[in-house]
Amino acid sequence: MPEKYAAVVLSAGKGTRMNSNVPKQYLMLEGMPVLCYSLQSFQQSMIEEIVLVCGEEDSEYCRKEIVEKYGYTKVRAIVAGGRERYHSVYCGLEELAKLTQLPDYVMIHDGARPFVDQAMIERCARAVKQYQACAAGMPVKDTIKIADKYGFAVESPERKLVWQIQTPQVFAFSLIYQAYRELLEMEAGGMNISVTDDAMVLETVMKRQVRLVEGSYENIKITTPEDLKIASVLTKK
Repeated sequence: MPEKYAAVVLSAGKGTRMNSNVPKQYLMLEGMPVLCYSLQSFQQSMIEEIVLVCGEEDSEYCRKEIVEKYGYTKVRAIVAGGRERYHSVYCGLEELAKLTQLPDYVMIHDGARPFVDQAMIERCARAVKQYQACAAGMPVKDTIKIADKYGFAVESPERKLVWQIQTPQVFAFSLIYQAYRELLEMEAGGMNISVTDDAMVLETVMKRQVRLVEGSYENIKITTPEDLKIASVLTKK
């Protein structure tokens, strides 16, 4: 039986740095909401099922104006997210765990990254079979400085070893689902949780290494109005 891939696409952010009343993932980018670009890429890939995680108040909008309007037939569920990003990811994983046939692998992707493409998805799909835990990213172009709390540079890590991390981040489903369950148990037990991506969950909870896979310098995240301008240029390439 062929291995099964699923995706959790996150669309629950508020986008406060966009200076807009409309969340960044729903802003129009060359005639289509930002979120549609990544959903379209997964729709056209080997992914069999997609869970879209959004704000509770946005569920109906996503259903009618995104999924039904643009025909994303692989979106099997739209679920409400949680307080933090990791809560939202867990909501998506919980929905996948209800499937009769669990996925072998899951790709977790930020809906505000519209330029995930087929080549990137396929690189991640190949890598996760070997390493079980992978994250798209690219080596940084600039010299990086580590600062102390007073704003003074205290360390300059070797540039070729420093990567900017992107999504999709791709894992064996059973592995990342267990890691997230343990993370939420730790939080319920009173532990202070500070994780900013899925790789950190695995690194923190299970002390597992995550393989870095080539993403793209164009795989930007729409965070500020300037990013939307750059994205507009990239869509026309």
